[in-house]
Amino acid sequence: MDKIELLQSVPLFSSLNKISLKKISEKMVTRSYSKGKMVVIEESMGRTFFLIKSGAVKVTRMSDDGREVILAMLGEGDFFGEMALLDGEGRSANVVTIDDSVLLSLQRGDFLYILESYPQIAIKLLEELTSRIRYSDQQIESLSLSDAEQRICIALIRLAEELGQIKGGTVTINNLPYHQDIANMAGTSRETVSRVLKSLEKKRFIARRGRKTTIRNFIKFCRLFS
Repeated sequence: MDKIELLQSVPLFSSLNKISLKKISEKMVTRSYSKGKMVVIEESMGRTFFLIKSGAVKVTRMSDDGREVILAMLGEGDFFGEMALLDGEGRSANVVTIDDSVLLSLQRGDFLYILESYPQIAIKLLEELTSRIRYSDQQIESLSLSDAEQRICIALIRLAEELGQIKGGTVTINNLPYHQDIANMAGTSRETVSRVLKSLEKKRFIARRGRKTTIRNFIKFCRLFS
């Protein structure tokens, strides 16, 4: 998939014609990162907007007691880094690759010029930011009110929505994050994640083969656990 095809598939840019997409793509620089590389460091000054061409990343913060808390998992077509470019403040979180990844980057000046030149992109960006705020509110509520098993199931639903492929009512996550990462999303331990996943598999809610995980009936799973 070339840059223009990728931009066409991203809601943020999908309303633009090919001429406009070509102009934007020419300002984007391709960067490759191996698995486990830090792309963005919390509180550092942000000068770059990133769009994921391939691979996946996790967005994290460190708790007061030094634990990693995962805020989101992002895959192909997702973007990050926009907040620091908009307000000129430091980065709000760390971003680390969880697979070998290829990212497209835009410098702050180009990013702001594009927002000014294409108001429809600014509107789409506001919609996405609003959606993320609502998602964060739901995450805070789930962490405070749910037990560990339900928090893990909610994390699986998030991963399915962010990284999964939907087909015939089932959702497949080809590279499920490691148990420790899921634990960091759910505010629990790696051992608890392992136990809950085994229980869900035994009850036939999910099927696993290596890191490939399938939620058999996604609508039912969401109804039961979200």
